[in-house]
Amino acid sequence: MVSFLEFEKPIAELEARIIELRATANAGDIDISGEIDRLEQRAAKMLVDTYAKLSPWQKTQVARHPDRPHFKDYVAGMFDNFMPLAGDRAFSDDQAIIGGFATLGDRRVVVIGHEKGDDTASRVRHNFGMAKPEGYRKAIRLMQLADRFDLPVVTLVDTSGAFPGVQAEERGQAEAIARSTEQCLALGVPMVAAVVGEGGSGGAVALAAANRVLMFEHAVYSVISPEGCASILWRTAEKASDAATAMQVTAQHLKSLGVIDRIVPEPIGGAHREPVQAIASLGAAIGQELDSLSGMSADALRTDRADKFLAIGV
Repeated sequence: MVSFLEFEKPIAELEARIIELRATANAGDIDISGEIDRLEQRAAKMLVDTYAKLSPWQKTQVARHPDRPHFKDYVAGMFDNFMPLAGDRAFSDDQAIIGGFATLGDRRVVVIGHEKGDDTASRVRHNFGMAKPEGYRKAIRLMQLADRFDLPVVTLVDTSGAFPGVQAEERGQAEAIARSTEQCLALGVPMVAAVVGEGGSGGAVALAAANRVLMFEHAVYSVISPEGCASILWRTAEKASDAATAMQVTAQHLKSLGVIDRIVPEPIGGAHREPVQAIASLGAAIGQELDSLSGMSADALRTDRADKFLAIGV
């Protein structure tokens, strides 16, 4: 069963009607297959039309959909031989960021990403994908291992932001984020980042200062959440829709601004409707980007990364 978002209510009502008609057809002798086919075509067209003109706020809702694939789903569907590595060798293991060695196609890589969880227990365990300093220090350790063993780095970004709690600040949250970003920029191996859901604030940039930054078609990427922006500017989170529009958080806006390099198409209705297809599309795109970077020297990769980010906003 698909969990429908608020703006999908007309589609939900139509699909509910189709289910009722199928039940009626199965229970009786009346042939209503023609009516069912007509409604299915209408529902499919309505889905296409709706997703062709999503507002930035609606895209934010899609990016946060609870059924959207998470890091563990990408690891299972895109990578082979995943060997997770835990801990920052200083404080603890933060389950909001997971990473380790894996194989993408015939290429050995280090993969790192945010994990939000997909039910109450796992969301609490992974802190809803909001990493603490030890999470970013774990990412730094994994990136250093990738550099040592000459392995490309792939990161999957999906977080509303770094954890804002007092304990995170006490352990050096800002410093950890800055050093993780610095480590991305210092890598002598190819790095490809993909924003697969939400890319929120420095908590996202710390894993996304890459040679190539990809975004799913309905993902969002911004310096602050729309609700946070609205609370600052208008003193109410109810203006989140206006904030999302003003901040230009969508992949389409960010591609035009040069913040990201490539938009990865999603299945009609979003990645949560056809996760296998979405994961395959992303895997192919990441593989192509790694191929394009494979012949570059360490110095050329660092220069490419620096030039890319220094050019934003110029």
